[in-house]
Amino acid sequence: MSGKHPTDRDSKLNRFPYFYSKLAILKIISCLITLCISTISTIAQQRPPNIIFILADDLGYGDVGFQGQTKIQTPNIDRMAQQGLVFTQFYAGTSVCAPSRASLLTGLHTGHTAVRGNRGFKPEGQFPLPDSSLTIATVLQQQGYTTGIFGKWGLGYPGSTGTPLKKGFTNFFGYNCQSLAHNYYPDHLWNNDEKVGLTDSTYSADLIHQHALQFLRQQKTKPFFLFLTYTLPHAQLQGPHDSIYQHYLAQFQEAGPHPHANFATMVTRLDHYVGEILQQVHEQGLSDNTLILFTSDNGPHREDGGDPDFFNSSGGLRGIKRDLYEGGIRVPFIALWKGRIKAGSSTSYPAAFWDLFPSFEELTGTKTTTGIDGLSFVPVLQGKAKPARQHDYLYWEFHEGGGSQAVRWGKWKGVRLNVNTITDPPLELYDLEQDPTERSNIAAQHPDIVKQIETDMRSSHQYNKDWPLLKEEGQIKP
Repeated sequence: MSGKHPTDRDSKLNRFPYFYSKLAILKIISCLITLCISTISTIAQQRPPNIIFILADDLGYGDVGFQGQTKIQTPNIDRMAQQGLVFTQFYAGTSVCAPSRASLLTGLHTGHTAVRGNRGFKPEGQFPLPDSSLTIATVLQQQGYTTGIFGKWGLGYPGSTGTPLKKGFTNFFGYNCQSLAHNYYPDHLWNNDEKVGLTDSTYSADLIHQHALQFLRQQKTKPFFLFLTYTLPHAQLQGPHDSIYQHYLAQFQEAGPHPHANFATMVTRLDHYVGEILQQVHEQGLSDNTLILFTSDNGPHREDGGDPDFFNSSGGLRGIKRDLYEGGIRVPFIALWKGRIKAGSSTSYPAAFWDLFPSFEELTGTKTTTGIDGLSFVPVLQGKAKPARQHDYLYWEFHEGGGSQAVRWGKWKGVRLNVNTITDPPLELYDLEQDPTERSNIAAQHPDIVKQIETDMRSSHQYNKDWPLLKEEGQIKP
């Protein structure tokens, strides 16, 4: 009927198209939001992880609380161990600074690295990594990582082929020269390729740490590799006479220059740095996608009053820095990654510095580099007992004090001393399962094992004219 007012039923029917279209729009919006959240989550999961690698300097296997240290407080490092995975049989590249770090960065053991010893150049710096040396920092940089190193370098004098910026690092602040790094109140440090003058009151370790924190705060969108090569607790034993120092001074009650108090203060100061790095990662919401590693470059030192016996710095193992016995090369090692690595776990899987290169490649989805000595231990980080591919043995060499070689083959450890002064010196053999402190040389009882390890030593050492090791190589002319 014309002019008739619509009934309530008619009004509802007329509103149906609008009602349903509005509902459809809401459903579409809801789906889009869900899709966006899912996409963001997927992107976050697919984004390569950040890597923070904390490398202490001359920190012994037993210098931290989680490894049994009772005289020095390391609550942050211990908390890191409680929340992560501890490797009980992890090894440095060798027993001194430069070649150990070269091994770490290049994925090569010291029978193959281009840097095999500490050799200084005037006015400052060390024997350089050549152009041909590929570092893991370069690999990550080429994959879009922002890369920073803060602390000590020691792998190439200024202007050489081995400066940090030529070896894959976007940012560098610290010491170029490891010899100058013995002084914690230097007159200069390096900011990239620029020499930065300092006042006499500037404690270098604190300044380096502040630059590292600043770099970390700036990392918002791109994945990053932060290499923290702190100089603590390397000699000289120096530091501000702050509350930490006063605490240890009262604890030890020692006379003279107080080396025990200074050393303990430096270790605890390092622990504070670790705590601040962990806190910064948490505050920036990076914990779920950041792998944090902590270790040392070699065993504990005895320089400038360093007293590894007093602190049991080698954790009961034989040897210190410059030894290829376990105390010189076995180092504390922690891997922390929230939600990815089981908290409070440990592994006895033996791994070494040269394994970090392929491990980082696997973690970041990078094409595997060939021609290196390392094997990835990522499966161990994921909770497996061991990777599918494992080393037949581990090899080290050391170029000071007459030269030495060592091999770890399963439970067996072989050590040869004075290889630079004696042709074919005798091999010492130890069973690390029965004799972890390497006190009983059982070479005479196992000639077959000795023969195999000697074969491994010969095959692992590659002659390098810049680093002759064996006595017969001293007669070889470049």
